[in-house]
Amino acid sequence: MSGPRVNSFFLGNSSGVNFSVILSPGDEETGKLQLANCSGSERASDWNLDVTPGVNTSKVTVSLTRNLELCLPNATDCCPSPLCVLETLQVLACHGSVRLAQLLIQVEIFANSSFAGNVSENATIIPNQAFQPLGSCPCNLTAGACDVRCCCDLECTPDLKQLFNGSCFTEVFGGDVNPPFDQLCSSQSMEYTPEWFPFLCVQSSLDNTPFLGYFYHGSISTPKVPAFTIPLQTSPGRLFTGYRQGDPIITEEDEYFTIPQQSLAGHCVGNAPVAYLQDFDVKCLTSLESYKEGLPHHVRINTGTADFIQQNVTYRTITDRGKFITESESLHPAEALCQNVTFAEHYAFTCKDKNIEQVNVTVFLGSLCDGETLTQRFTVEFLSSKSTNGEQLLENPGYQVGKAVRAANINASDPLGTLNIWQPAGRGLCASATYTPVLFGVDSYSGCVLEVGINEDCSLLRGNVTEKLNSLIHATHIGKRDNSSHSDPDDWVEIIRLDPFISDTNVSTGNLKGFCPDIPANLNIQIMFAEVGAVQGIPQQQILAVQISYSTVLWQFQCGLSCGNSLSFLPITASVQFIKVPAQPPVRKTRYYRIYVEFDCNQNDVCLQQLFYPVTRFYTGEPYSQCLAKGLLLAFLVLLAVIMSNPWFSKLWNR
Repeated sequence: MSGPRVNSFFLGNSSGVNFSVILSPGDEETGKLQLANCSGSERASDWNLDVTPGVNTSKVTVSLTRNLELCLPNATDCCPSPLCVLETLQVLACHGSVRLAQLLIQVEIFANSSFAGNVSENATIIPNQAFQPLGSCPCNLTAGACDVRCCCDLECTPDLKQLFNGSCFTEVFGGDVNPPFDQLCSSQSMEYTPEWFPFLCVQSSLDNTPFLGYFYHGSISTPKVPAFTIPLQTSPGRLFTGYRQGDPIITEEDEYFTIPQQSLAGHCVGNAPVAYLQDFDVKCLTSLESYKEGLPHHVRINTGTADFIQQNVTYRTITDRGKFITESESLHPAEALCQNVTFAEHYAFTCKDKNIEQVNVTVFLGSLCDGETLTQRFTVEFLSSKSTNGEQLLENPGYQVGKAVRAANINASDPLGTLNIWQPAGRGLCASATYTPVLFGVDSYSGCVLEVGINEDCSLLRGNVTEKLNSLIHATHIGKRDNSSHSDPDDWVEIIRLDPFISDTNVSTGNLKGFCPDIPANLNIQIMFAEVGAVQGIPQQQILAVQISYSTVLWQFQCGLSCGNSLSFLPITASVQFIKVPAQPPVRKTRYYRIYVEFDCNQNDVCLQQLFYPVTRFYTGEPYSQCLAKGLLLAFLVLLAVIMSNPWFSKLWNR
């Protein structure tokens, strides 16, 4: 233990159990600890013991009450040395005089260090790197060693330089950080020099070159936290201004509020944080040997304004275990080991704006025996405090990637609809396949296998396949947004259905058995969406149109040496494609382009169009007033030269 507080858990029923903390000094000769008894209390010297009871788990907290600041002269209640506390504690759980559990804590706490001296007010001025010359030797990349082929490296001795004297790095990287640039009047490096180059060339020293800030980008970018790390949260002393969508929910002890969730690998992670305004429904497999209790339900949750609320927990008992027990190795006799565990947990967060107002938890308990496999279910939903019918709360009304697409049957008694794809299991037969909802932004492709006999009627086969495909879609409309209301028809778009194409070719099934053309075996779902705005920087995505079409195949019975009365398999598939519509029509491509490189000032160092650049506001080398004065003076001299070069001026001058 190296901090002022430590937490532990007591497993089992804590009713009638007395907890105590005892300061246990060691024997000076042998170093052994003294044997503690159950006569202690919840306070020992500077230590306090707090116990928070639960259902089958009790949280035990041991905290230090003394000051950990380093002593100043003539001060008390402080730490006389940097090693402030070096003690041994024993925490006992007793039922009467019987010791049930014992916890040994070795404490080693150092004093809080702080700077107590005079701070100089002379601030270090960091020059703007955009206007500073490049480093004198950019190829010097290794400190304390000679870099090969870097002749400007001062750490290279003359003997080492002889090894690569003829192969040194050249140009800027090799140390020539101020080379003559093409715009200099004295530079003759240009292959083609225009006739007007002497009039536009630059007279400047090499200290003022285009290579100033050569490796400087000029923009400040905020550091991005890698995806595999968790950003630090607000400390307890700082003001908490509410949750945003996607922020992890924080507990009273500045820790994440965690519920088991599925990872990208498919297995469940027990300490996954719960994100604000993100619902989920996960299932996790566990057994009695690997079962672990989750976060205790007495943990208080930060509402978003530094206040804390308690969870409202309701316990229920599971009567039908068949929905959760997915595998049993053998029948368990009456004396088999069983334990009362959590089968499912449902969390309902009632929110308003950026704050959490209430948390209702429903825990379903049941008996799990040794050898059985349990499918635990954890669900989280966020509800609006303004709604009276339990409507979900969505800070961003648009769809987010991974959310289920909403479907409805408009003008029906039951407006709730479904849009699913198959989730095959076992042999992949359509008869045993289950359904999974279509997720927004996730292109999907799934299918199942239909058993077909050799004497199958083609018309009946087409009808059977069409019925299987239509079972995926029990809806007439799709919600434009994730918060589409069933009472507002403008919040929904009608599904465009294209019937499968059936050719006019009449094939006699009596002559050709096991051969059927135009079987609508493929269902194509195309969803068009666009970004219509943003809420707090998160794009708001809206569905514009939905189209359903069919692709037909030619089915032919497949058999081996003899067909007999065997069955053949017909795979039928369903695909979902999301098509993003740009906000503006893309530029139409043409086959002919005219390149204006010669007149493009961004691609030429010397540009005739920038003849008067020094007198424009884009030139920042000198104050604008001086540039304007010099420009007017130059214009006056040019005008005077033109006037004096006129013949009538010479005649007037001679007179």
